[in-house]
Amino acid sequence: MRTQLFRGLLALVVALTVSAPAFAQSILKGVVVDAQGKPVEGAVIVMESTQAASRRIETKTNAKGEFLQVGLPSGAYKITASKDKLTQSVQAQVRQGENRPLNFQLSPASGMSDEEKAAIAATSKAADEAIAAMKAGRDDEAIEKFNSILATVPACADCLYNLGVAYGHKQDWVKAEESFKRLLAIRPDNADAYNGLANVYNAQKRFDEAIAASKKAAEIAGPAAAGAGNAEALYNQGVILWNSQKYAEAKAQFEAAIKADPNMALAHYQLGMAQLNLGQIPDARTSFENYLKVDANGAKAAEVKGYLAALPK
Repeated sequence: MRTQLFRGLLALVVALTVSAPAFAQSILKGVVVDAQGKPVEGAVIVMESTQAASRRIETKTNAKGEFLQVGLPSGAYKITASKDKLTQSVQAQVRQGENRPLNFQLSPASGMSDEEKAAIAATSKAADEAIAAMKAGRDDEAIEKFNSILATVPACADCLYNLGVAYGHKQDWVKAEESFKRLLAIRPDNADAYNGLANVYNAQKRFDEAIAASKKAAEIAGPAAAGAGNAEALYNQGVILWNSQKYAEAKAQFEAAIKADPNMALAHYQLGMAQLNLGQIPDARTSFENYLKVDANGAKAAEVKGYLAALPK
């Protein structure tokens, strides 16, 4: 019995020895993560031979983002990982006895060609330069750069917003309005664009339009946007109402802005001014004192200190 078993094993060894060069089987393994480095479960892994057109094998990643394919014939392969329209491909040489892991990171840029990546890098660089120019007060340069980007990427939402802001700095209200409206054409729910329009209309004393645009911004922001972003929209509404000499309504908006962002110094200042105009002197004093608590050296600090010195305690 032992002899027969030994002979059987020997025959098996001989058979494997003879067949190994012809079928040369290998192991392919790897990990797929997302842009934040977290495992991607259920990513489809496709292994396509670049030497044998009919050789195509498919598997998926587990909960840890891992995949393993055993028994893959040796050769050159194109390995593709994909999920939710994100994809990445690599060329790999699979060899018997080797199991070097392949790692994939799925992100919006992972499926792009080198030319596409280079174009995006150039656009990003131009945008950074445009913003730097705008911050330095070189609005004409910023406008030129943003328009240059938009010539090749018409749907650049950030470009359109910043273009509107730059035109606003120059008080070119027509082009500023046009920029914000172009942004809304591609992003109808962009609260920043409506805030931009509110500022444009307010500067031109188109108060009804300004109020409508500001309310739309606050509506889009909604309760979930409580905080600095929503505070700005509420503050803008207050300024518009203030300019319309609707002091009681302006006061309500400034109070709402402070509730959303207690550290918004200008909201405390404007609230104090609204209270002064409404004859609410003690409340105005409190608001001015709050302004100094938030920003003791702010742009309105000297003015506020003058009010406090003049107002009765």
